[in-house]
Amino acid sequence: MASERLTDLAHGGGCGCKLAPAVLQELLAGKAAAMPFAQLLVGTESSDDAAVWQVDERTCVIATTDFFMPVVDDPYDFGRIAAANALSDVYAMGGKPIMALAILGMPLGKLEVDTVRAILAGGEAVCAQAGIPVAGGHSIDAAEPIYGLAAIGLCTPAQLRRNSGARPGDALILTKGLGVGIYSAAFKKQVLPADAYDEMLASTTLLNRIGHELAQDDDVHAITDVTGFGLLGHGLEMARGSGVRIRIEQARLPFFAKAEALAEAGYVTGASKRNWSSYGDGVALPADLPEWRRALLTDPQTSGGLLVACKAERAEALRATIEAAGYPRASIIGAVAAGVPGIEVI
Repeated sequence: MASERLTDLAHGGGCGCKLAPAVLQELLAGKAAAMPFAQLLVGTESSDDAAVWQVDERTCVIATTDFFMPVVDDPYDFGRIAAANALSDVYAMGGKPIMALAILGMPLGKLEVDTVRAILAGGEAVCAQAGIPVAGGHSIDAAEPIYGLAAIGLCTPAQLRRNSGARPGDALILTKGLGVGIYSAAFKKQVLPADAYDEMLASTTLLNRIGHELAQDDDVHAITDVTGFGLLGHGLEMARGSGVRIRIEQARLPFFAKAEALAEAGYVTGASKRNWSSYGDGVALPADLPEWRRALLTDPQTSGGLLVACKAERAEALRATIEAAGYPRASIIGAVAAGVPGIEVI
């Protein structure tokens, strides 16, 4: 068996493997609308985090799938990160997971059986934290290591939160720090310090279960999770889906401790650049913004935080509640206004 690092067996890692937003839009452009199904409350129409089917007046089923290639070398950590990332989509819709199915692709002959078992064990450990079983799954022989989950959750119709519900006057809260892609680029080149790795691992394995709690508050209007398209990409989806203009304040963004220094030193993912080229004219940046600072805003986040649009008068109280629930980097990062849908960064 080969003794290569897990990350050396993959051409990319984590949510940086996602197709760029523009490519995804092109692939879905000819897709027939799913809306004739009256019970399908959320499909592909607003680039939301999961599909939602209303069973009856009290119950909605949330269904999602997410998988990717290794962002770290420790197989147990890889499994934990991938599972937390997949469950995040359920929490972002306001739901609570009830079970998951494993998705596994492994290059036969390149990994020890114990390594694959550790990946699965990591995923099962995070699912246990969420209080759900891994009830089955599917595996294939693949050229690169792949792991993730298909996750099922439940919510009531009143608790369902879309990425398209932001309202003019809302404040924006981000629940986790930014910089996963920057850190992963440095890790792949073996220059990420141990304390920075620990910081990344603590964030990427932290379940976004606060989304289910926030969805029970009527003053929370929209939620989405920030993953592979970066803060600007997922913020742009919220802006366009809601028909609003979003303003983000750079000075209020909660970056990982070494993210700015590493970005300035050039540790930027290819996905960050693809993200920027996909946003079109939907994002307005300061004219004098250095490219490395732009990379921080387009940086793909693996198992990133939730972007929450809420009533401005409640924003600080909600931010404090999120922090007290175990999200120390929770920050108010901007506001929502009427206007041409898009994002302004100031």
